[in-house]
Amino acid sequence: MEKVIHVEGLFARFDDTEILHDISFSAFKGQITVIIGGSGSGKTTILKHMLGLNPIKEGNINVLGKNIAGMPEEEMKEMYHQMGVFYQEGALLTSMTVGENVAMPLIHQSNLPKPLINEVVMMKLGLVNLKEAYDLYPSQLSGGMLKRVALARAIAMDPPLLFCDEPGAGLDPVSLRSLDNLILNLKDQLGISIVLVTHEISSILRVADRIVFLDKGKVIFEGVLKEALSSKIGELRDFFSVLETEHLL
Repeated sequence: MEKVIHVEGLFARFDDTEILHDISFSAFKGQITVIIGGSGSGKTTILKHMLGLNPIKEGNINVLGKNIAGMPEEEMKEMYHQMGVFYQEGALLTSMTVGENVAMPLIHQSNLPKPLINEVVMMKLGLVNLKEAYDLYPSQLSGGMLKRVALARAIAMDPPLLFCDEPGAGLDPVSLRSLDNLILNLKDQLGISIVLVTHEISSILRVADRIVFLDKGKVIFEGVLKEALSSKIGELRDFFSVLETEHLL
């Protein structure tokens, strides 16, 4: 399988506190790799390193075949054209319509004429079943709709790689299932490789191809979902059992 991300020997420290310790794992083309772990395990820190938001001081991260450790700013900007990012809070601009929000990456990162940009925006909104929201503002949308708009914007440039940071946070179970199904459909229809951080047990079970489990800044499990669910590692078993109990309450 082709690796789209390979993290090797990554350490991260803030002041005198070690946040990540010798992190190594891979994400593969056409798969959804889900990074899980308890609060403070280092999930968000790893995500920021993979996105180039935190400087890599020790270790290497290869994204789509290129080592981003110490990558020049201009080259990193080019890398961002191949990455979509779906933030937890959606990060939509409230002063812009849905169509304008989704068009932003196309306006700033492409030379497409306006009529073609509008066509692409409508196509992306169609993929998330929200064509009718084109002229609406974020304040007029439900929580689930806001997430879908954010997803449409994240894939506006047809990136081969999509990062999702707690995409289902705050959604009711029905909206969460709908969002998960959209993510699965996008993976299948567009061939996008996805790295997803979440603690939602139902999402993990629905979308994960591979699991990377963090505990206290270390990777203590990496493998397919089936292996994770049958693992004898105590921390991993506790994680799934606690989340499943909370999910059933």
